[in-house]
Amino acid sequence: MEDVFRNLGYQNVRQSKKTGDEGRDILMEEFIDGRKRGVVVECKHQQKIGRPVVQKLHSAVATYDYDGPKRGIIVTTGRFTDQAIEYADKLRRNGNEHTVELMDGTDLREIADEVGLDLYNGRIEILCERTLRPIDPSSSLDAPVEEAFQSIQNFDTRNLPELDSSVTFKPVVSIQASVNAVFETTVGVINRVHENDHFVVRAERGRSSLLDSSIANLISNGQRHTVKIENPRIQQSFDDVSVERFGKTETEYKDWAVRRLQSRYTETVEYTGDNNVTYTKECEPNLSDISVESISPVYLPRIESEVTLQNYSYSLEYYAAGPSRETIENDINECVHCGRNSWTEHTYCDNCGSINCRRHVKTERVEGEPVCTGCAITERFAFRKKYFYDEENLEEFSAEYDEMGLHQKALENKPLLATAILLVVVGAFLLI
Repeated sequence: MEDVFRNLGYQNVRQSKKTGDEGRDILMEEFIDGRKRGVVVECKHQQKIGRPVVQKLHSAVATYDYDGPKRGIIVTTGRFTDQAIEYADKLRRNGNEHTVELMDGTDLREIADEVGLDLYNGRIEILCERTLRPIDPSSSLDAPVEEAFQSIQNFDTRNLPELDSSVTFKPVVSIQASVNAVFETTVGVINRVHENDHFVVRAERGRSSLLDSSIANLISNGQRHTVKIENPRIQQSFDDVSVERFGKTETEYKDWAVRRLQSRYTETVEYTGDNNVTYTKECEPNLSDISVESISPVYLPRIESEVTLQNYSYSLEYYAAGPSRETIENDINECVHCGRNSWTEHTYCDNCGSINCRRHVKTERVEGEPVCTGCAITERFAFRKKYFYDEENLEEFSAEYDEMGLHQKALENKPLLATAILLVVVGAFLLI
């Protein structure tokens, strides 16, 4: 029921203490004309609810320590007796400030259909139809890949073939919470915690974890501009679309957040007593000191675009939020031979389709174009290795080399020629 009420729009929804709750199972808040109103909920899983239960909750609402107006709700999987309904109606007609609303099994089934509650196992699955934008409306799906290829030498982005693109919608939960705790001893207040916190949780099946700050910022900034996950453009733009399910209920994520905040703001404090003795105290916020104001589920698009260039395939993976994105993996700006990444200059080999760093790209002898060390045919001429696209170019140059004069052949190894000239000059100088 905590999940149900949160889905219906109530705020600061939490369970009351298990002992001595006086019928207060759930405590929450609503806004009426800009003013907060406390709501006390009692949950009953039985066939018939009589007038005494309504009277008991009415008393629990009246004695609930809340600064502001308040009311009650009784929710049951069964039904209410005529006497219970009559008593609740009487409170309303007489203008009692602590009214009690009744929700029976029929009401609950209607709400269940709306919010996705499984009445058989009591689990409410998070139903979310909104996602951060997977595509920049002012651009195209190919734009990030084209941008990555712009830094590759010897490659014209106009020749980029059709991409194979897929999107996986990853569930995340954005949580707003606050901690307000005061710790006192006989000497007075020794510590205070007054903090507002916001964090984004990875919410697929498995262990919950915080997202990296860069990805969390991407979600926070993009959450104001979401689209429906069933958007026709999404289905038409991607070759494959998959949606992962949320792994836990909203209440489970709330409990996870509360435990995390309790641990985060627990600290050991030193203070001096009235007897001038120094003491230490572990200041751990109580559960009642922690309020989870909102839990907002949304999908985060993880996009993988793959392009095949001759013998090689390159992928670009990133999280998207409209015009913003956070790169996960970028094969385009890595050398296929050694894996050097984007901080080095890379060159495309038109002979095999590879992308190479400076160490693994050479100049083809016949055509004067870049060729990589992985696909090039090599042969030594004038004691220097030469690189060729294929055997045909090698044979063509071999025939040309045979026709060269001695000085022309020497020019095929300029470092060796320069060294020889230097040695001759030095020898002549020594001889003189």
